[in-house]
Amino acid sequence: MLFKAVLLLLLAGILLSLASGLFFLVRDRDDSRRTVRALTVRIVLSLALFVLLLAGFAGGLITPHGLLPQPPTAAGGR
Repeated sequence: MLFKAVLLLLLAGILLSLASGLFFLVRDRDDSRRTVRALTVRIVLSLALFVLLLAGFAGGLITPHGLLPQPPTAAGGR
């Protein structure tokens, strides 16, 4: 449960950083340092999220599934 909470916090941080980057892009006409910083933070958070997803999958904390999981079939049957 803690792992999923950390993933959700990272997603929220990514969205917040993206929104602040847009705000600074529209608001700051002459200096774009704050925009670049906000988008750099978003990239770092996205990479951290990707690494945590890979680690969670490798460690068995999360399991992937399809949109419509297929029920298990009998052995030898199609």
